[in-house]
Amino acid sequence: MRTHPPTQGQDAGPSHAGAQAFREAMARLAAPVSVVAVLDPAGRRRGFTATSVTSVSLDPPMVLVGVDHRSSCHAALTEAPEFTVNVLGAHHGELARRFATHGVDRFAGAGFAGWPGTGTPYLPDAGVLLRCRTADVVRAGDHDLVLGAVTDARTADPAPDPLLWYRRAFHTPSPALPATAAA
Repeated sequence: MRTHPPTQGQDAGPSHAGAQAFREAMARLAAPVSVVAVLDPAGRRRGFTATSVTSVSLDPPMVLVGVDHRSSCHAALTEAPEFTVNVLGAHHGELARRFATHGVDRFAGAGFAGWPGTGTPYLPDAGVLLRCRTADVVRAGDHDLVLGAVTDARTADPAPDPLLWYRRAFHTPSPALPATAAA
């Protein structure tokens, strides 16, 4: 695993779009909510609520997790050999809030288990569970992008309704309305 230096233009100063305009635009991009969990070098469970998780590659299976340099979990995630992505269902709203809160025991009573052999924390009732081996860390502005090679993927059956982050609040999608015929 290595951390890449910033690419050309990353340290060129503030964006022409403006930080606030970009923040507003991204608030309108609905995203699934996950808890990313890891063991730090001392073996303590660490985790945070993440909406910047996306697939990167199908062959080999890989995901990307964005983590802010200021995050209390930054060092644990960027230095860990493995981590889990626990995609939350609608019933996990309180859990998502807890893992987004500073200064609390995020794992207390949360129902996490330890992966056999490594102890890496995971949520057994996650809608989607991805166990990942850290493949690379890439610096990108005020975040690091952690690339994870997926070593195990599990889905809940039946699939729970997803928990989404949209316009700075948690939401659950409602069923789509039937398409109407054009006149």
